[in-house]
Amino acid sequence: MKLLKDILYKAGLVEVIGSTNQAITSVCFDSRKVEKDCLFVAIRGTQTDGHKFINQVIAAGAIAIVCEELPEHPDEKISYVRVDNSSHALGIIAANFFDNPSAKLKLVGVTGTNGKTTTVTLLFNLFKTLGYKVGLLSTVKNQINSEVIPATHTTPDAIRLNEILKQMVDRGCQYCFMEVSSHSVVQHRITGLSFTAGVFTNITHDHLDYHKTFDEYIKAKKGFFDQLGEDAFALVNKDDANGMVMLQNTKAVRKTYALKSNADYKCKIMENQFSGLLLNIDGSEVWTKLIGTFNAYNILAVYATATLLKENKTNILTTLSNLNAVEGRFEYARTEKGIVGIVDYAHTPDALKNVLETVNDIRTGNEQVITIVGCGGDRDAQKRPLMAKIACELSTRVIITSDNPRSEDPDEIIKQMQKGVEPQHYKKALTITDRKEAIKTACSIAKPGDIILLAGKGHETYQEIKGIKYPFDDMDILKENLKLFEK
Repeated sequence: MKLLKDILYKAGLVEVIGSTNQAITSVCFDSRKVEKDCLFVAIRGTQTDGHKFINQVIAAGAIAIVCEELPEHPDEKISYVRVDNSSHALGIIAANFFDNPSAKLKLVGVTGTNGKTTTVTLLFNLFKTLGYKVGLLSTVKNQINSEVIPATHTTPDAIRLNEILKQMVDRGCQYCFMEVSSHSVVQHRITGLSFTAGVFTNITHDHLDYHKTFDEYIKAKKGFFDQLGEDAFALVNKDDANGMVMLQNTKAVRKTYALKSNADYKCKIMENQFSGLLLNIDGSEVWTKLIGTFNAYNILAVYATATLLKENKTNILTTLSNLNAVEGRFEYARTEKGIVGIVDYAHTPDALKNVLETVNDIRTGNEQVITIVGCGGDRDAQKRPLMAKIACELSTRVIITSDNPRSEDPDEIIKQMQKGVEPQHYKKALTITDRKEAIKTACSIAKPGDIILLAGKGHETYQEIKGIKYPFDDMDILKENLKLFEK
């Protein structure tokens, strides 16, 4: 419980009606979660406008309202606070309400189209192994030391985010490693947080259903680095065309990493096999269990971040060599007859290209590469033909299937993907709407030595169709069918 005036500190107040000395029990922006004596922040969202529910939340017990537009007939028993941007104000208010937990630990944010989950998870596991109490906020899960908390968004809303950070502080966490999505920057979910560091992995075609243009998507990512303070460091992938763009205007200490360019932190791939990578990082060789060039970048980002956080170089490399791949990221199984099944979260053109190029780099050339790929519904439709095009160019056989169709017709999604299949590839591409049947078909045509790539869903244990999430685990179904057709 806090006084209203204390949690409004630096929230950008324009006008105040009523007292700010009331005790506030909670903060919310969802009218369905209003509690007695709470502060309600009216947000203009993508689906609805919180201003429409002001009378409703007052009736439910709210005693203070933060809004961009005051009601025509204010309730004299209620305090109203007008701000220019409610979403921005919510970030500040949430941080104040939970005693600014991000300032009490070292918070490292990782942003980029691909590699966020792997990078933050490796950082979490690295620092946990090194003996620190650590928090994790990721697409796959949130975690406080050993306790796992299910994740619903890549970056939680501002209230939930600060609440989890407060729990981390209360339980002695010294570090928190979190994914920072482009949505969270634009929607001010990270406003009010104090970051020790920001890390940029890469940026490629994604989320244009939300950002509309690639330029707007870049600006969203850059917005994270623009918020960093002078005491923070900004670490970017210099090999990415937009890596240095992220450093423009940032107040943070600027650092770079790369495999191809001259950078502060360098890495060279010595060996790339299905069993792992042999890397030379800043002059030291290290063997890791992760696979592929894209993971070499992730590992280098982790190494550079840990070094900048003043950890011992030898301890970092020794620990990295023992860490396992992240669930659903180039996770593979091999049968007795030598068929390799790979499950990967690759759901963008660039991610799919990276995974298939890795497979083709490792294979001897005689094996079939059978790719099963789909695209999610209610998401960026522009990438659908590109996904099919890349799959066909880099695979021997392709099965186009469903991902999470959500509210869309899966057959319509597949038709859009098929537009990317060029005439010379017509014979190698099949379409099977049922994802389970697609996996079964791939396993039935695979021969010893062949490689099956199941792309798109990775760690997910469900398939979302018409608002219902049905149990569906790519790796479990793949393993079942590989066993079935090995007999």
